[in-house]
Order: sequence, then C-alpha cells, then structure tokens
Amino acid sequence: MALRACGFIVFRRRASCVPPPDNIEYLLLQTSYGKHHWTPPKGHVDPGEDDLTTALRETKEEAGLGAEQLQVIDGFVQELHYEVQGRPKEVLYWMAELRDPGTAVTLSSEHKDYRWARLEEACTLAQYKDLQDTLRAAHRHLEAQQDKQR
Repeated sequence: MALRACGFIVFRRRASCVPPPDNIEYLLLQTSYGKHHWTPPKGHVDPGEDDLTTALRETKEEAGLGAEQLQVIDGFVQELHYEVQGRPKEVLYWMAELRDPGTAVTLSSEHKDYRWARLEEACTLAQYKDLQDTLRAAHRHLEAQQDKQR
C-alpha cells in the first residue's frame, strides 16, 4: 500500500505595483534531512484522519500557519504519485491563500529554511517535475479565477 501524505500549496498576494498574477508568491520549506529538498508543507495521514484535516494539521505543524490564517481555494486538488526509498507514495495538495500576507512563518524542526517565491523561482527550487507541474497548475487555476473576476 502506498504511503499517503497531504498538504497545501500556500500562496500570498504581494501588495505592490506588480499586476496579477505576478504578485503571487508560493511558500516552500527546505527540509532539514536528506538532500534538503524544497516542498510545500505536507505530511503523512494519521490513522482515522481525513485528508484535508491532515493538510491543515501539517501546515500548522511545519509552517505555523493555522486554518484561521488560510483561505482554502475551491476547485483545486492535485494528486502526485512517486517512489520514496522503493515504496510508492501519493501526495494530495490543496491550495490555500494566506489571508494576511505579512503573517510570519514558524518552522518546525523538520525544516531549516523557507522561502516565498514567484512561480519560476518556486519551480527551480522544487526540482521535481511533478511538483513543478503542480505549482504551474495552481498558478493556472489562480489565473483562471482572476479572469472570471474581470
């Protein structure tokens, strides 16, 4: 059976003279273990826990951002499948906007750094194609929402 993890693509909109969607920055956390890779906050599903609850819990544990600070974006969920140490893993990512772009990130011991990055920098940090594709899909989803509001 595949390991299952859930998390959020957390983003914020920078108040600046830069027009949307270039004012969007994504939160990536750098692990304090292994190859120190960068990912959005995510973690394993606890027994009896539903996927969205896992995503919220892990985002609070890993980045210090609780449900009250996040606005979950409707209509976006991405599922990734890959192997970790020869075992299948699946990860579900929802998307959430940080309500106050100035909210501080508080890292857990699992991470050593974090970065708010615009799409292309986030994709460079992410390294893995499936995560890059997920970030780009999130960005397209936000652009489509923006177009509907015009």
